[in-house]
Amino acid sequence: MSILIIILIVFATVFAMEWVAWASHKYIMHGWGWGWHRDHHEPHDNALEKNDLYGIVGAVMSISMFAIGSPLVLGESAWEPGTWVGLGIMFYGVIYTVIHDGLVHQRYFKYVPRSGYAKRLVQAHKLHHATIGKEGGVSFGFVFAREPAKLKAELKVQREAGTAVVRDAAL
Repeated sequence: MSILIIILIVFATVFAMEWVAWASHKYIMHGWGWGWHRDHHEPHDNALEKNDLYGIVGAVMSISMFAIGSPLVLGESAWEPGTWVGLGIMFYGVIYTVIHDGLVHQRYFKYVPRSGYAKRLVQAHKLHHATIGKEGGVSFGFVFAREPAKLKAELKVQREAGTAVVRDAAL
């Protein structure tokens, strides 16, 4: 497999993982998987959250793809692109950890961006946390953030329609 194809697979996987993360966040974490995600939306002083279990799920996905792509594991049945998909999932996990846990929630370092895309990411995710409970909400992705003004308008519509309980400070 050429290096160009490998790089394309890794980048395509990283890009696709944002969609997977968005859908998982919206329909699983704020749906039937709320039990693991709830503590992420509630104040606490714990170093770890049940929500961190979702990171283990992502690691299992990556490791599984590495195994599918490994001749050491599957012999001649190995599917080489699996290795590069696994690498893309792993890279997305690192990006997620640095941006979401590090930058937005400041679990690993203290830095508040004053401008640019980093500020927009932080604002978008703070608006995600503006709802109380699992219903409604905006900005379910982690790397691509929509304009905060549009997210605020969407939250206002949700509050007025009764589909979300929104903290007053958010609007």
